Amino acid sequence: MQTVAETLVGHRSIRQFKPDEIPQTIVDEVLQEAITGTSSSGNLNSYSMVLTRDPVRKQRLYELHGEQEFILQAPLVITFCADWYRTRQWLKLRGARDNFNNFLGYQVAANETMLISQSVTLGFEARGYGICYMGSTLHAMQEIAEQLGLPETCLPITTIVVGVPDERPDRRERLPMRAFVHDETYQKPSASELEDMYEAREESGWQRYMSVPRLKAMCDEGGITSLAQMYTSPYKYDPDHYASKSLQILEVLKERGFLASIMNFTQTNE
Repeated sequence: MQTVAETLVGHRSIRQFKPDEIPQTIVDEVLQEAITGTSSSGNLNSYSMVLTRDPVRKQRLYELHGEQEFILQAPLVITFCADWYRTRQWLKLRGARDNFNNFLGYQVAANETMLISQSVTLGFEARGYGICYMGSTLHAMQEIAEQLGLPETCLPITTIVVGVPDERPDRRERLPMRAFVHDETYQKPSASELEDMYEAREESGWQRYMSVPRLKAMCDEGGITSLAQMYTSPYKYDPDHYASKSLQILEVLKERGFLASIMNFTQTNE
């Protein structure tokens, strides 16, 4: 078992896995430790985790997550959900006022969901397993929610795959600590400071893109000449896609009941 420090320093996103199954005792142990040791607002624990191992169900998640091959390789997929359904049913059962079906409730639950996902990740990595987070979860929230049978005020926030690593990728370059840590108040970096902060990141990231023929061809075709340009190009985090997806997510929140009390409050006070 690795220490927390060893686990953090040794972290890599793993995208190639061996077919070895993870013993249920290990899964239970990791999840119980994470639930016990993760902070929670009001101790309401506003999250749920859906474990997927069935090949047919994994195939569907593979499709919803943009057909990333490691989903089919990894023996375990865990979808972490912001979940107030359980709590709201308990409130109803006890004759309490309904709550949390609002944007603040969603925000609290989404924050707690990310907290528990990191605890689970550390637990698996400390035992030698590899993981990879999938940001594609937010881009298919509604479809994943339907696939997993999630009830009202329960939505997927992030997903990880877990398994025995079949690769040892190089560490991805991080910005230096001074980019993240501010003493007392936020310190806006100057242009020269930004250049210095991002120099190593841009060099290593660009070299990585240029070393993969498919990615290099995309850059050449799109006239992309820097890492920054790639990150907001149509091939990666396209601003137009983000704008339209933001509106779709807002609609999903409405459909899934997270904005119900806000809409009722607004109508009542007009």
